Amino acid sequence: MTGQPVLEAAVLEIDGVGLQIGGAQILRDVSLSVAAGEMLGVIGPNGAGKTTLFNVISGVLTATEGVVRLDGREVTREPIHTRARAGLGRTFQTSSLFNGLSATENVRLAAQVQAGGATRVTRFPRGSDDANRVAQDRLAEVGLASRGHALAGGLSHGDKRKLEIAMLLAMEPRVILLDEPMAGVGSGDVPGLMDVIRGLHHGGRTVLMVEHHMEVVMGLVDRVAVMHHGELLACDTPQKVMADERVQSAYLGATA
Repeated sequence: MTGQPVLEAAVLEIDGVGLQIGGAQILRDVSLSVAAGEMLGVIGPNGAGKTTLFNVISGVLTATEGVVRLDGREVTREPIHTRARAGLGRTFQTSSLFNGLSATENVRLAAQVQAGGATRVTRFPRGSDDANRVAQDRLAEVGLASRGHALAGGLSHGDKRKLEIAMLLAMEPRVILLDEPMAGVGSGDVPGLMDVIRGLHHGGRTVLMVEHHMEVVMGLVDRVAVMHHGELLACDTPQKVMADERVQSAYLGATA
């Protein structure tokens, strides 16, 4: 026995990932391992490669170098829907809701897709409908149980973000990528949305979050990964990352 601590198995591995587009190196030699049940914040100046990294992980873009693994299985060149079926879920910076449908109908559609059924919406679904039950459960999980009949387009930005998360949860992901969940959210809605994201973590899901609001990141995550010029500059606990002189120069100095 060596006395070394037993580490949680990595559910997501990014090994030497690079991305070239039109001869430009967008990502360079990014390696990162995320443990099951971990919450990881991804920060960095504008243009650092944060969303691009999420695009490579989720399959929106295909890495030109390196490997992406999910639960030990290589998915580097797998399409988006294959990664989703394998348990990878992702929200985007811009809203992807059906604004003319109710909150319940939005989540119900996601549940129907997950079940392999049609995406047909009925205005008055039966209470016994499986997708309807999933929708009610997921809305309750994000604190929108009382807003099920409200049109998605009429919700506040904060509630829209919660609804997007509810739709994502209906797809039963184990690894969740949140791309700037606080974007456009009023200050009064931030604490409630933080509680929802914290609940994802406490529920045992693995969460990666790109976010510019440092107080949000520091209040939620286990570790912070810092991107700069398409490279991974540092990855450690929030306290150690914020004390890193390279981070202070590259990130904090860049946003001053």
